[in-house]
Amino acid sequence: MARSAQLSETRNIGIMAHIDAGKTTTTERILFYTGVNYKIGEVHDGAATMDWMQQEQERGITITSAATTCSWKDHRINIIDTPGHVDFTVEVERSLRVLDGAIAVFCGVGGVEPQSETVWRQADRYRVPRLAFVNKMDRMGANFDNVVSMIENRLGARPLPVQLPIGSEDAFTGVIDLLEERALFWDDESQGAEFRSDEIPADMLDDAALARDQLIERLADFDDEVMAKYLEGQEVTVSEMRTAIRRSTLNLDIVPVFCGSAFKNKGVQPLMDGVVNFLPSPTEVPAVEGLEVSGKKKGRKNAPAAGDAEIVVRKADDSEPFAALVFKIQTDKHAGTLAYLRVYSGTAKTGEGLLDASTGRKERVGRFLQMHANKRQELDQVYAGDIVAAVGLKGVVTGHTLCSPKAPVILESLDFPDPVISIAIEPKTTADMEKLGQALDRLAIEDPSFNVSTDTETGQMIISGMGELHLEIIVDRLLREFGVGANVGRPQVAYKETISAQASGHGEYIKQTGGAGEFAIVEVEVEPGEKGSGFEFENALRGGAIPTEYIDAVEQGCRESIDSGHLGGYPVVDVRIRVVDGTAHETDSSERAFGIAASMAANDGLRRAAPVLLEPIMDVEVVTPEEFRGAIQGDLNGRRGQIKGIEMRGAAQAVQAQVPLSEMFGYVSSVRSMTQGRAGYTMQFSHYSQVPDAIMQGIVAPY
Repeated sequence: MARSAQLSETRNIGIMAHIDAGKTTTTERILFYTGVNYKIGEVHDGAATMDWMQQEQERGITITSAATTCSWKDHRINIIDTPGHVDFTVEVERSLRVLDGAIAVFCGVGGVEPQSETVWRQADRYRVPRLAFVNKMDRMGANFDNVVSMIENRLGARPLPVQLPIGSEDAFTGVIDLLEERALFWDDESQGAEFRSDEIPADMLDDAALARDQLIERLADFDDEVMAKYLEGQEVTVSEMRTAIRRSTLNLDIVPVFCGSAFKNKGVQPLMDGVVNFLPSPTEVPAVEGLEVSGKKKGRKNAPAAGDAEIVVRKADDSEPFAALVFKIQTDKHAGTLAYLRVYSGTAKTGEGLLDASTGRKERVGRFLQMHANKRQELDQVYAGDIVAAVGLKGVVTGHTLCSPKAPVILESLDFPDPVISIAIEPKTTADMEKLGQALDRLAIEDPSFNVSTDTETGQMIISGMGELHLEIIVDRLLREFGVGANVGRPQVAYKETISAQASGHGEYIKQTGGAGEFAIVEVEVEPGEKGSGFEFENALRGGAIPTEYIDAVEQGCRESIDSGHLGGYPVVDVRIRVVDGTAHETDSSERAFGIAASMAANDGLRRAAPVLLEPIMDVEVVTPEEFRGAIQGDLNGRRGQIKGIEMRGAAQAVQAQVPLSEMFGYVSSVRSMTQGRAGYTMQFSHYSQVPDAIMQGIVAPY
């Protein structure tokens, strides 16, 4: 089967934003205007194509990223619609890892909101060029200039408006294209499918001329060709401006800003033109790099260190060896397990044998599928630049690399945040026990930010996630999708421990029973590490106090010691353990003995090093009518919160604070009762901080 679109005419983009900014509504309009859908599906009706999960339709929010494909002006556009709720930020993370460009949607009233900042930083980390779409210009309080200013000040970006809105709120009727110097008006009868180009309204001629001059002036700061013409007083043509905007966007120098109202069917077609004109094709982003895998290393579970292997480059070219990254696993009741792939180079056919370079296992693809939300179309062959799903892969998980067995390579995997909240779960009946275990295993493979563990003290099964809503959705899926009866406990905070002083530790493991014995003595020093450093091990031995062949076992023993701390049995973080001395026996020493002795020494040191308890602190933003601001502030202060700022947000006020997660359970009910249901809030993880002594005693006393 021949390639349906050339690489230069392919765009892989994501739609990202804060919750309720209009991502899914914008995507629905794109699908309608590109002819993929024959009618518009609305989020509030539970009929949006991309929100296909039952839980998404009931709640009116996006929970899982959904992929689809459409065509616009002879270009093939692969789109991933991502969630806006912070509990599902991992879906945004893994989508941005494999995308070439993105559309950041901002509410015309709210502007840059907390999750907007989170997804923007994620896009910065992966150096994803993006467009901005200021949506909901028809809403009361919408202010285009204010949102552009927020993008610049809050996100540190350089927005470049390429449009101006004609009116706002109820008077919003269309947009001005600053490049073409034309006004665009949409036809309500055709649901926005038809629009006309007209003269700029007389009362906006001066504003449009000024905005166009500012566009050229700002563009000149980043483009030498525009700068030369600008300084010589020559006119910059529309074609030259488009070329310069494209160059500057791909270099991450600017962010073109569009505007409209997706719900009112205005402004979406020019946004699609922007995707084609300004966002990159797979050939215009840096070629993906990976580590070459030699024959000896094919069985490794993790990617080799850079020092162990040569760095190889895979260009976006069909003639290159096949290389693809698995960025998502999804369970489908009809097709089984789907592995979503971004193909970076080469081609592969259905039934072809591929290598999972991350494990060294051979895999055979049963089918390749082109996904359209939860619908699918079978493909005979996939090409460089494609985003597809594969069926029939057995041991593949998120972050694995699939490649040609003749040219093995491991691409950079994905990092995921640690869960911050846990609940106990148990099956209702004996029959549910096996079903529960299988269902949780499948969900954990799908969602890397979801963990399943067993409490060593109580034997209870513990599930952990990114927030209350995250775990609520997991439990709901267990009950409905997997048919498992289960009881769940109250949410528990994922505390951690660290140390606040230096200390030394001694460990010895000596057993003499006649014949071969066990002998190892280890001396360590422990000290607080840098914030966020996790665990650091240092070999400070002089001479041969501990033979070299046992050092790895010593390090492993020290690592095991931090799994459970001395206050409440929570994981220990941000510590440096230095092995300084030890004693070995000529015949009785072994790796096992030194691993046990090192763990004992590290535990001894950690116990002496003034351990402290850490709790997750959340960034909280409450948007409330002004008359309830005092009650909101007082309540947040009573929850050990620190008010960080208050700002006007349209006709409302946004109270920003940092509050311990343990104080925020059930906050949704409290904020509704305090404000007669008129306020809303968002919450996302910020950092870990030390628990006050008085609070700590109540947490660790039962341990």
